[in-house]
Amino acid sequence: MTDLSRPLLVLYVIWHPDFADGGAIAEVLREHFRRKVYENIVGGTGLSVIYRYAAGPGIATPLPIDLNEAETTAIVVLADPNLVADTVWAGYVQELVARAEEAGLGTRVFPVAMETGVLENLGVEEQALRWDLWTGSQKERRQQLTAELTYEFCRMLRHYLEHLKRPAEDEVALEAYLKKVQIFLSHSKHDGDGVRIAKAIRTQIQEGHGLASFFDVHDIPAGLRFQKVLLQQVRVSAMVAIHTDSYSSREWCRREVIEAKRWNVPFVVANSISDLDERGFPYMGNVPVVRLEPNGVDRVDFVIARLLDEVLKDFLWRCRVELARGVANPAVTFLPRPPELISLASLPPAEDVPNPLIVYPDPPLSAEEERLFAEIAPRVQLRSLTEWFAGAVR
Repeated sequence: MTDLSRPLLVLYVIWHPDFADGGAIAEVLREHFRRKVYENIVGGTGLSVIYRYAAGPGIATPLPIDLNEAETTAIVVLADPNLVADTVWAGYVQELVARAEEAGLGTRVFPVAMETGVLENLGVEEQALRWDLWTGSQKERRQQLTAELTYEFCRMLRHYLEHLKRPAEDEVALEAYLKKVQIFLSHSKHDGDGVRIAKAIRTQIQEGHGLASFFDVHDIPAGLRFQKVLLQQVRVSAMVAIHTDSYSSREWCRREVIEAKRWNVPFVVANSISDLDERGFPYMGNVPVVRLEPNGVDRVDFVIARLLDEVLKDFLWRCRVELARGVANPAVTFLPRPPELISLASLPPAEDVPNPLIVYPDPPLSAEEERLFAEIAPRVQLRSLTEWFAGAVR
């Protein structure tokens, strides 16, 4: 039987003991990836973040890294001149790079060039994250590092998911690994803020690294039906709903939200109400809401980063579900977020599955939510992943 307790992703952070900023940067990564947002998906205390910054007992190098302890392993190397100049530490990193290359795309080393030229001297050919070229304060650079790594981890898990589904098709897995994460920008054109904010987010995405955006008519090829393309893109994208004053009143904005909910795509609401929304659309709940001032774009990076968190959560959940299928039965429906009443629309017909079971990320629903489900859909059972797994393996 599949070991569902095995970690899906373990993150190692390596830095030389003489690198003064190494500990502070590593702590930023630890705090980010061990947040409750990930804990609810993977259980325990969130993603494992392990440091390597000192020599092990009785040896000159850090402790070795077991590349088989988790389904996927990410190794972040904070490459500064101290590490490069130390032949022992440089050799340790070079050996890890070689082992990761042999292990495949489920194991990756991510060098971070803290200063220009360090990677050439280290002898590492892997594409690096270029801290040395980023602008802004130390805090802003650390935030950028977190966002860039989040995206890279999404790519790793995309590959791993394809490997679980089609283990013999290496080329398919590689294609999935290289495919960009697409962001659908759902916005209203009937107030001045919607289009302007959508363009600001799109510009930030295009100037960044590895993301693609879908911006309605600008990205629909000539000769294709608008409605068909639009709804298809919602189903395969992570979505930002830019909630301006006129958003809820627009038919297509509402359709996009419902489609995103029914297909359970990663979803963030950017709250950009400047005055009044006469009737808030009820299906925009149950997802993260980020305040984005309609007259400013200073939090666009935060919106994108929060959406990337949702994308990574989604890949972690989908990998967990794929591993769990061996102990699941056809009556189980897995949802990547807590169930809500619209979730009932995605269940199989009662004649096919009389007593469906919905399994969702921890924690369990509140008592008042469960009572509502019991009144409206008494045939449906609800279980958090931990509750379901405890019953499934008895």
